[in-house]
Amino acid sequence: MTVEARLADLGLQVPDVAAPVADYVPAVRSGQHVFTAGQLPLAAGELLLTGKVGGEVSAEEAHDCARQCALNAIAAVRTVADLESVVRVVKATVFVASTPDFTGQPAVANGASELLGQAFGDAGKHARSAVGVPVLPLDAPVEVEIVFEVD
Repeated sequence: MTVEARLADLGLQVPDVAAPVADYVPAVRSGQHVFTAGQLPLAAGELLLTGKVGGEVSAEEAHDCARQCALNAIAAVRTVADLESVVRVVKATVFVASTPDFTGQPAVANGASELLGQAFGDAGKHARSAVGVPVLPLDAPVEVEIVFEVD
């Protein structure tokens, strides 16, 4: 089953790649690796939510934002490589704009990790960092960057 078929089974489709909000490209292929730019939780050109996790944004909402970020990263990969050429999701870094007392960054990051596993199967298992930060671009609650290995 293809990546896009797996996503379709979840009721999802790979979106058009989000336009960069500054001077960069969505993804770069270097040898057998694709590095995505930080992906925000954009859908149809709009942020799903704004604000801090543990404040205006719940952990559950942020989990869904991380999932959208991962979907956008898959779209970014598709601009430089065929999705079926992905042999491994290597590393995901999830930034969570959160209140100082919020410590649930790993649960938020699971939104991205779970989607990568659903889309790529065993190849979607990856190393990960979940980092709390004070603010992200456009006041997004979550940003995700991912490294993929392709053949």
